[in-house]
Amino acid sequence: MKLENIIKSVNVCETKGTVDKEIKGIQMDSRLVEAGHLFVAVKGTQTDGHAYIAKAIEKGATAIVCETLPEELNENVTYVTVADTEDAVGKLATTFYGNPTSKLDLVGVTGTNGKTTIATLLYNTFRYFRYKVGLISTVCNYIDDEPIPTEHTTPDPITLNRLLGRMADEGCKYVFMEVSSHSIAQKRISGLKYAGGIFTNLTRDHLDYHKTVENYLKAKKKFFDDLPKNAFSLTNLDDKNGLVMTQNTRSRVYTYSLRSLSDFKGKVLESHFEGMLLDFNNHELAVQFIGKFNASNLLAVFGAAVLLGKKEEEVLVALSTLHP
Repeated sequence: MKLENIIKSVNVCETKGTVDKEIKGIQMDSRLVEAGHLFVAVKGTQTDGHAYIAKAIEKGATAIVCETLPEELNENVTYVTVADTEDAVGKLATTFYGNPTSKLDLVGVTGTNGKTTIATLLYNTFRYFRYKVGLISTVCNYIDDEPIPTEHTTPDPITLNRLLGRMADEGCKYVFMEVSSHSIAQKRISGLKYAGGIFTNLTRDHLDYHKTVENYLKAKKKFFDDLPKNAFSLTNLDDKNGLVMTQNTRSRVYTYSLRSLSDFKGKVLESHFEGMLLDFNNHELAVQFIGKFNASNLLAVFGAAVLLGKKEEEVLVALSTLHP
């Protein structure tokens, strides 16, 4: 793809050199750079990518996106400056990989607990409906039934867009993705278009990174603040932060709860060693899961599947086939 087309997705401060050049790949790790690549110098939590610009050029980078220009410029290299490379890298990667989230329905699941379970159960539910589905989770990433190894809850923006690009190319209709607070704070999901977001709960976690509960909450809330108006937000009323998450979102807000009146209301009718008998929106449902937390997770899956256009009765049948 031409550099001039890639950089249309970001606010460019200045360019040095020609933008009429073909870019063969995009990297934010100088060790992975090859000939013809674009290197984005990101100021990370550990290292500053600006220190590796010379290394990236040595390895064959023909274009650099940075916040400040290096003192010595290479005449064969194009330099593009932006205000925030951490924010820009996701948008550049989205453009380079053909804007994959415009071709599929991406649903993000965020919260302290339940993310992996809900994302995986949604993946299994929509595979039951015979769709091609992608999963991006802590445990494993899947393109339909093909496992793709994972290193972080949410991969870096380039890996993430490459993966989503493959999912779109291979015909995935839906992708279900865990969205960690780190990935929101570090703008790893910048440039992605979500069809919906689910909030599970918030407990005191990751304070080594976020320092305060308020910062942690703000990181989660930003995900919902940034959802487009045609997306849905599905939030847990049984958590005191449930409505805080969606108070500034432009998306359509729906609620789920085991305790209060909500759009998706659930109740545990019976519980035993083999599973539970549940009531979801006045329909009885037998599942092979135990524990109130799983009743809440299944209720979130039920709500999200209905909001994605499936009939309540069809979703209940699918949920009854799922295994913990």
